[in-house]
Amino acid sequence: MDWGSDLWDQHDVIERHTQSGLDLLERYVKFVKDRAEVEQNYAKQLRNLSKKYSRRGVKEDQDTKLINQQPFQDVLNELNNYAAHREQLSEIMTVNICVELSRNLQELRQERKNHLCEVKKAQQNLESSFKLLETSKKRFEKEWREAEKANQQTERVQQEVSATKADVEKAKQHAHFRVHLADECKNEYASQLQKYNQEQNNLYHSEIPSVYKKLQEMEERCIRLLADGYVQFSETEKNMLPNINKCLDAIISTGRNINEKQVHTLTHTHTSDVLAVCMERSYSDSSLT
Repeated sequence: MDWGSDLWDQHDVIERHTQSGLDLLERYVKFVKDRAEVEQNYAKQLRNLSKKYSRRGVKEDQDTKLINQQPFQDVLNELNNYAAHREQLSEIMTVNICVELSRNLQELRQERKNHLCEVKKAQQNLESSFKLLETSKKRFEKEWREAEKANQQTERVQQEVSATKADVEKAKQHAHFRVHLADECKNEYASQLQKYNQEQNNLYHSEIPSVYKKLQEMEERCIRLLADGYVQFSETEKNMLPNINKCLDAIISTGRNINEKQVHTLTHTHTSDVLAVCMERSYSDSSLT
């Protein structure tokens, strides 16, 4: 469909339609902002979770080494890295999608405003031309009535027995003046009518179709920006998946590298050391008695 030729008389429809398209683009920008905020909050919660379960203090560090809980700490460290990638995803969405689309949206709004102003200005010019046409028409009608009256007055003077030659000549001159004035008004009205018809033809067959074509192209760009925004939204997260998968693979690797026998040995050694200390203390106490 060509807006210029098919919708040349549907100004209100085009105005509402283009506004609706820009509103949808603005709504999508807000959606991506909220989506980025979700990622930001998610990353923050992941960091808090990692911090909550991380072991702290010298004694806890010793216990970690002795009972082999270091792998769990490694998992928590990878969770922090995972959170960093979610934060990065949020930043990329904000900068590459929200900021860019907001800039384009502002430009499109201004472009739409300019095009609609063009149509309004052209319509106002035609309305002004129509007012001039109406004025010239009324003046012509008035002067034509005056010319008819003058001609009728001339006929009456000529038919009067008491009228002198001078009276008849004077009446004829007055009638001639009125007819001449009416002819001038007629020519002015004809000229104004021709001008108005030309401006009207130009408005509806050239100016408005040209502007509506520009609005159609603008609307198509708006739709393309929205479509590209959908693609970019998905690709942004898709491109981040390799880094996220590295964190998940590292956690998998940590779990697979745990040697349960080594854990058992370390635990047994730790228990033996405690028993030895207890026996030594018992022996020292008996010697004192």
